[in-house]
Amino acid sequence: MTSSSQIPAPALPRRLMAMLYDTLLVIPLIGVTVAVATVIEMDVTGAANSGDYYQMHPQLVQAIAFACTTLFFTAFWSKSGQTLGMQAWRIKLVDNAGNVPSRGRCVLRCIAALLSAACLGMGYWWSLIDRRRKYWHDHLSGTELILLPKREKS
Repeated sequence: MTSSSQIPAPALPRRLMAMLYDTLLVIPLIGVTVAVATVIEMDVTGAANSGDYYQMHPQLVQAIAFACTTLFFTAFWSKSGQTLGMQAWRIKLVDNAGNVPSRGRCVLRCIAALLSAACLGMGYWWSLIDRRRKYWHDHLSGTELILLPKREKS
């Protein structure tokens, strides 16, 4: 494959639109998973029969949300290097050799992306000054985003 350093990186607006698309897919996934986990937990604890209001522990909900998000992105990235939002905006995730990243790299990228966001988003803003437009989590996981060429109409 061609060296990924020769392929242009997508501009920030394109990346943000792909993030928006993926967010619209991940939020319902998290909602359904939390709902199923709540029903299971209520059944296990016996709260389902009490008729009282039931609320899951907030840290459990956060853990479920992180797990759903990580699994969503890892599944897509390790299979083809693209989520549905990335496909729509012609963005692909590759490792430094230009190949589809391994599952381990994808999980590492998700964890590092959480750190990038936790620093007031500085890991994301970094792409505005990085000459290759890489986020902090790209540097930490050995990955990068590339812009795919337009398909020729047949």
